[in-house]
Amino acid sequence: MASEATRVRREPLDPAGAGAAIERWTLTAGPYEASLLTLGATLHTLSAPDRAGRTAQLLLSTDELAQILGPARHYGTVVGRYANRIDGSEVTIDGEQHPLASTGGGITLHGGPDGFAQRMWQAEETEGGVRLRLHSPDGDQGFPGALDVTVTYTLDAGGELVIAYHAVTGRPTVVNLTNHAYFNLSGEGSGDVLGHLLTLDADEYTPADERQIPYGRTEPVAGTPFDFTVAKPIGKSVHDAHPQLTGPGGYDHNWVLRPRPADGGPARAALLEDPVSGRTLEVLTTEPGIQVYTANKFQGAVTGASGVPYGPFAGIALETQHFPDSPHHPSFPSTVLRPGEEFRSTTVLRLGVN
Repeated sequence: MASEATRVRREPLDPAGAGAAIERWTLTAGPYEASLLTLGATLHTLSAPDRAGRTAQLLLSTDELAQILGPARHYGTVVGRYANRIDGSEVTIDGEQHPLASTGGGITLHGGPDGFAQRMWQAEETEGGVRLRLHSPDGDQGFPGALDVTVTYTLDAGGELVIAYHAVTGRPTVVNLTNHAYFNLSGEGSGDVLGHLLTLDADEYTPADERQIPYGRTEPVAGTPFDFTVAKPIGKSVHDAHPQLTGPGGYDHNWVLRPRPADGGPARAALLEDPVSGRTLEVLTTEPGIQVYTANKFQGAVTGASGVPYGPFAGIALETQHFPDSPHHPSFPSTVLRPGEEFRSTTVLRLGVN
């Protein structure tokens, strides 16, 4: 639960420049601080102390508007209406085919070229945090149904940041929302995350083709570089000559989480640990999957507040989600939302120290 002592502050991203229309909301609770942008409902920064009490900012991010709108356009954003990939840039619902806006290569990624990450959301203060709202009209990027979405961020003094998603639709549609933050528990710009320890509560993953589209089956992680059932360094197997790793140059895959609790509450999906600083990040979610992307393709196009360009493995994305391309794989958990139903999803980012 969010602490009543959480302080909320609102200000323009850039009062004197082109970013003046973008609001930055800052949540402060105890030694923890998170900032949000109304552009993309973005989790922009997240600060926490290390084992010695020294505070660092843990997300890859930039205040440069040209970079926020360009190469950093998905950093920390809420991506949708359908996070991750849809093959063929089309969905069929109840026998009706809906062509979608393509992001290239016959794929619709993160909701299309003008997805939720590029939208201005309306923000308001709520207890312990901020609630952001977006209306997505019928036919938006090709998706059927007018969709009303809220994302609520709350922070407490124990280091728990809760992201709660809610959506309703006017017509049958597909919905898959996630947050696309990149974490470096040593602090942004401090180097790569290959020495971070990662644990995933998943015994299977969904192998994918060269475009990172799942084949539609699951495979066990045991005996493969995808086995993070016990903590191991991210870099231990990331360069292995495994056919699933050589194409993307590292991890960019969906893991199948162990069954979620019957009461519908969030359960642990991942634990990220930094042996150097002692910081830890526990990820809990109601979602059935988690996409892990180790920033394999980063080439220094974005420079953070540290002044360091972000290269390969500068951070790790832990995207709680339904599976990629679910509309084309009936064996995957369904992402269909119908009128009268409510889409609800909760992810908890729990910071701590060893």
